[in-house]
Amino acid sequence: MAGNPDHLFSLRNNFYLGSYQVAINNSDIPHLSADDAVERDCLVYRSYIALGSYQLVISEIDSSAATPLQAVKLLALYLSNPQDKESTVSSLKELLADPAIGNNAILRLIAGTVFMHEEDYNEALKHTNAGGTMELHALNVQIFIKIHRSDYAERQLRVMQQIDEDHTLTQLANAWLNLAVGGSKIQEAYLIFQDFSEKYPMTGLILNGKAVCCMHTGNFDEAETLLLESLNKDAKDPETLANLVVCSLHLGKSSSRYLSQLKLAHPEHILVKRASSAEDSFERAVQSVA
Repeated sequence: MAGNPDHLFSLRNNFYLGSYQVAINNSDIPHLSADDAVERDCLVYRSYIALGSYQLVISEIDSSAATPLQAVKLLALYLSNPQDKESTVSSLKELLADPAIGNNAILRLIAGTVFMHEEDYNEALKHTNAGGTMELHALNVQIFIKIHRSDYAERQLRVMQQIDEDHTLTQLANAWLNLAVGGSKIQEAYLIFQDFSEKYPMTGLILNGKAVCCMHTGNFDEAETLLLESLNKDAKDPETLANLVVCSLHLGKSSSRYLSQLKLAHPEHILVKRASSAEDSFERAVQSVA
């Protein structure tokens, strides 16, 4: 007997691949169950967050909304106000400690995302490691790659492949792991992103994926072409700007404009922090010699 149709398949896919505006524009889906409607709203609001529209999310989700939506609102609060992160993290921990809702999959996903931003990977895994959804498994892969445990990431990927080998998130997780492992795996990662670019509209996520593969193999000219195409789609995308900084340095071109744009649009980005730290060290070295 055939299962029920998955009304949210296209919406999820657009979100996973970075087609955020397309996801928003095509979110008016009829005949959704109550649970599907909540999941749809979560995907739409997370798309707005990905586009930087934090205030819209904060103002539209009120205190009567379902737990997953409260979690999404906390993510918007966390990203919109870095100065008040402690209070947002505290509210998140309160929700997680509530036995009635603490095991909600979207709440655990948002917790994993926030604690990954905080670079508190053990705390992130405490909430994500049990899995339960493809997004949680994919986030686990990302966290394990961050802490240089590609062996654990590979185990998570195998779980995803057993559930659905062709799932977009399984393919993405496979590409992330191939990039982390490097060597001959880079070509496999490139083919995954190439396959996406042939099946779906080109997005910044796909273009950056292909560009990073090119940089790994030393093809910086091709990488620059892909990244400039991505910049045309979104001039403030942090990954595009960060990758352009790296690419420009390898091509012997000035990267200062891309770094300035990154500093202005994403002051918390790891590359901005590293650049500031390097500048501070340089200043101290100059002063010690002066």
